[in-house]
Amino acid sequence: MTGTIRPRDAKELRQAVEWALGEGVTLDVRGEGSKVALGQPMRCDHVLDLSGVSGIVDYAPEELVVTLRAGTPLREVEALLAQRNQMLAFEPPDLGPLLGQAPGRGTLVGAVMGNLAGSRRLSAGAARDHLLGFSGVNGRGEAFKSGGRVMKNVTGYDLSKVLAGSWGTLAVLDEVSVKVLPAPDQTATLMLLGLEDAAAVRAMCAAMGSPHEVSGAAHLPGRTALRLEGVAPSVEARLKGLRELMADAGAKMEELGTLESRTFWREVRDVAPLNAAPDEIVWKISCPPTEGPATLGRIKAQRPTARAFYDWSGGLIWLALPPSTDADHTLVRGALGVTGGHATLIRAPEAVRAAVPVFQPQSAALVALAVRVKESFDPKTLFNPGRMG
Repeated sequence: MTGTIRPRDAKELRQAVEWALGEGVTLDVRGEGSKVALGQPMRCDHVLDLSGVSGIVDYAPEELVVTLRAGTPLREVEALLAQRNQMLAFEPPDLGPLLGQAPGRGTLVGAVMGNLAGSRRLSAGAARDHLLGFSGVNGRGEAFKSGGRVMKNVTGYDLSKVLAGSWGTLAVLDEVSVKVLPAPDQTATLMLLGLEDAAAVRAMCAAMGSPHEVSGAAHLPGRTALRLEGVAPSVEARLKGLRELMADAGAKMEELGTLESRTFWREVRDVAPLNAAPDEIVWKISCPPTEGPATLGRIKAQRPTARAFYDWSGGLIWLALPPSTDADHTLVRGALGVTGGHATLIRAPEAVRAAVPVFQPQSAALVALAVRVKESFDPKTLFNPGRMG
């Protein structure tokens, strides 16, 4: 790369894109760069650093909406919301430490562009479900807006579903409005100890299907965690009902209080259990929850030293494998079987990410659709070229 462009506002951002378009150069779009090692390696001419386009534009706690500029660090947003006992319900993870970066980096817009979400994904939805509106610049140098700052706004196309998960390859945003929710007064976690994977998934699915409003279900080796949140009397009543429901699981039970629970679920959210060996390959596998144990079993049959844990009631598997030149991508994706799913290579050396598909290969029909979307937003491949393959 030959340089860094650091706009200070939306006007300078658009000017930067127009200049790059006119010069025929490509841009590596970054906020704080916490996830730059996620995706296939890019070869860009310049870094477009959005850290200068930062700050809270508007916060309306009564309306449950916060509007901020694209370079605003996630930690600043969360600190602001905490002052009013509110939260980002989709629990955007901090993947920095997993990817070799310092903790506490990253932007909210970066999490949205990756459509990242933590354990509350099952009950609260993904990042895209909380994006109310945004403005930005596409690869044609055109400024555009979508949505608004109210939860009922449905005018026009739902571009949030297109941009969330695009990893900055379609457009550069300068401002977003996001829905927030009240933070729970109390959190409790029921721990089931000693369950094997299949039994743990059955217990998690039963809990999520119960009337006890479980907001998180994860299984780590030897520990199956079920989270309850809300006001104290409700949590206590639901915890009692959940214990009764889980009595037939055949597991010893323990309970975590609010502080212990928040620490535990933050570690699950940030994939901390797989941080111990930074040279390991890390995969994120999504599949039907009931197929999780079989999927992981097929992988462990070939790689018995693999380490893993489940989130999303078994529908999300975080997998760590020994270092290899191909990340065992054929084995991992082949293990999904006929039931479907997708696997994303989250952490691997640059040479490995250059040699294998980082994101799940798509069908011909989806590839054709993605090409048309890309041509509509960024026909010159200006933004993050090659990141998604």
